[in-house]
Amino acid sequence: MIHITLALIGIILGGLGLYAGLTARKRAVQAFEECAEMMRRQLQVTSGAGDNRAIRDVAIVHYDALKESSAGLSFSVAMLNALGDGVVLTSINGRTEARTYARVIQGGRSQQVLSPEEDHVVRAARLGRGPAIRLDERLDVRVNGQPSSPS
Repeated sequence: MIHITLALIGIILGGLGLYAGLTARKRAVQAFEECAEMMRRQLQVTSGAGDNRAIRDVAIVHYDALKESSAGLSFSVAMLNALGDGVVLTSINGRTEARTYARVIQGGRSQQVLSPEEDHVVRAARLGRGPAIRLDERLDVRVNGQPSSPS
């Protein structure tokens, strides 16, 4: 009886390990594709006569940041140049007050921890998906305007 129980536990743990491995692989492939797309976009700019300092990538997302009904008035907007440098502006709007934050982005990263919405909007801008995006929108990598094939 104990052998059957141990075997079942082993099978369950093995299945969970396989699931975790496949999930990690999927996320790694997505990160690699995003990086390749960003590099491709960077090469397009550096090979031309464009100004790397000019704002090129813009994305904005509206959402309800607070539990109260604020009609989606909160927003985060990323404004980045070809090098991934720029700023994310976030405005959290409620019924009675609004708070606005600005975070510096260098090379597509912030020194401060970004909220999930800010991270999403920076990734969307870097991938050229702006200007208007939704939080539930998946940021699949597109090659020449077409979605990449799922792995």
